[in-house]
Amino acid sequence: MLTITETALPEVFVIEPTVFGDERGFLVVTYIAQEFSDKTGVTVPFVQDNQSKSAKHVLRGLHYQIQKPQGKLVRVLCGRIIDVAVDVRKDSPNLGKWVSYELSAANKRQLWVPPGFAHGFYVLEDNTEVLYKTTDYYAPKHERTLQWNDPDLNIDWGLVGKPVLSDRDQVGTPFREVELYATSPTYRSA
Repeated sequence: MLTITETALPEVFVIEPTVFGDERGFLVVTYIAQEFSDKTGVTVPFVQDNQSKSAKHVLRGLHYQIQKPQGKLVRVLCGRIIDVAVDVRKDSPNLGKWVSYELSAANKRQLWVPPGFAHGFYVLEDNTEVLYKTTDYYAPKHERTLQWNDPDLNIDWGLVGKPVLSDRDQVGTPFREVELYATSPTYRSA
């Protein structure tokens, strides 16, 4: 029921669920633990769900937790976003590399952003609602913000005009100075 595709970063996956629809509407099963584990090798507990609503041109990110790292399964309930994951694992061959995908209510795609990756998104439509499941609880003292427009990363956000940023996101840490993970979090099953 889930089509799972590896991205250019092998630990990040795009998940496309099967949509069952008729004249009444549709049903989508967005997550099946056993199928997710079988197809990705990832076995994680989800402990918290977060939902945000944003106006068009809001950019949130790039956020991660240096301790109590959070894996995130991200989807859009209403609207559209460009969703971005950046590898911030010190020992990774993909350190500093990123991927981005359009997630929308229409395409029903999800993005698995594993622990050890910074995450952010840019909103393409007004009243966009994003829901993401996390593998650990929010820990403000361990949260870090990577500079969203760092020239070393050169992320293509698909910006239209100047993005709307929180105070925290306006002063993110440059990639060359950011605190990295010392080791890659383990989340794949044996």
